[in-house]
Amino acid sequence: MDIEKVVQGRAFIDGELRYAEIGISDGRIVTVGKLVSGGDERIDVGTSRIILPGFIDPHVHFRDPGMTHKETFDTGTMSAAYGGVTCVLDMPNTKPPVTSVDTVMEKKASVRGRANVDYGLFAAVTANVNAGMIAPLVPAFKLFMGSTTGNILLDDDEEMIPAVRDVLATGKRMSVHAEDDHLIGKETERCTRDHLRNRPAEAEWTAIRRLASHFGGSRINICHLTTSEGLDMARAAGFSTEVTMHHMMFEVDRCPGAEYKVNPPLRDIECRDRLFRRFTAGDIDMMGSDHAPHTAEEKAQEFDAAPGGIPGVETTMPMVMDMVRRDVIPMAQAVRMGAENPGRLFSLRKGRIAEGFDADLLVFDMRNSSVIDPKALHSRCGHSPYGGFGAVFPETVMVRGEVQVEDGEFCGEPLGRDVCG
Repeated sequence: MDIEKVVQGRAFIDGELRYAEIGISDGRIVTVGKLVSGGDERIDVGTSRIILPGFIDPHVHFRDPGMTHKETFDTGTMSAAYGGVTCVLDMPNTKPPVTSVDTVMEKKASVRGRANVDYGLFAAVTANVNAGMIAPLVPAFKLFMGSTTGNILLDDDEEMIPAVRDVLATGKRMSVHAEDDHLIGKETERCTRDHLRNRPAEAEWTAIRRLASHFGGSRINICHLTTSEGLDMARAAGFSTEVTMHHMMFEVDRCPGAEYKVNPPLRDIECRDRLFRRFTAGDIDMMGSDHAPHTAEEKAQEFDAAPGGIPGVETTMPMVMDMVRRDVIPMAQAVRMGAENPGRLFSLRKGRIAEGFDADLLVFDMRNSSVIDPKALHSRCGHSPYGGFGAVFPETVMVRGEVQVEDGEFCGEPLGRDVCG
């Protein structure tokens, strides 16, 4: 096969940074070596920069279709590209919710040709779900055991257990919003402490226990874990695990306002710090942003009326890379959590610099740290709680060998493809 393009420099390959030349053809990596000949185009990143595999965000809510005043696939994937995320997995609680072959196909048609990075569209697990027909069309399924944005709750064992069994029989992974709805309170809320009271840690633990009792060892991913205890339960059950930046950065008493209202909720500082220690220890499989854009006007409502959710697809991995810069975590962990594990767990041809994988590549200069400016971000929602946090954004972002971001500025086009065709 003729090599079309070669990218050369220090690259993260097989767990270490080393000089390599990466041969690309038809959007895929065809060879990796010390010397690759050929290529009509050669990109030399120099000695001061590093090449990483593109990051994968396994958990975003782009609100398209149905709620495009908050976010669109165009703006959401633009935001992802700036943050070094070359593939997103979008959740099914759009309008209409993605619950059938018809709604999957309608959403595919709606977003086709508008994505700036590659993407996959989840389907929801509902009673009597036709999992076998839906499975070839989606990278995974999503089960909502707790009430959140959208009305696709499935929390009664009589309906949930057979539906989950049907989904897992397809071989696809099932991501779970693990909060037992029976334990979620409905009392009036005026701050994040009230929201925490209504959604206690026991709701997370009980949901994981229920899944473990029926489906231990199955291809289940526990989304946005908030407690060290929940992490232990998920790991003991053989489930994969995901953590968000907001559950590790914020806590209820210092962040009381509706900007920080999210499901599952922020917890107290001791709980947050235990979770962060587990993160730095490398005990969690993946980073997920749970990017949940609501407009600043919606978030400015009285707390009880304001929607839950925090945007983060553009800021999550740059903040992780700043942790690498400051030696909080090693580079290998950032790549593992941000690229390799989500690629492997969701059976994507992405997440590694290796033969046969998509040529999704990032170039970083680790000396170029910055401070997040919410006004400079690209989500349509127009706000972020991460203003002032340190970050290292990628200088160059390539999706299947095509440069989408160069010198920190978007220069590409909507070439994003559906990972399930």
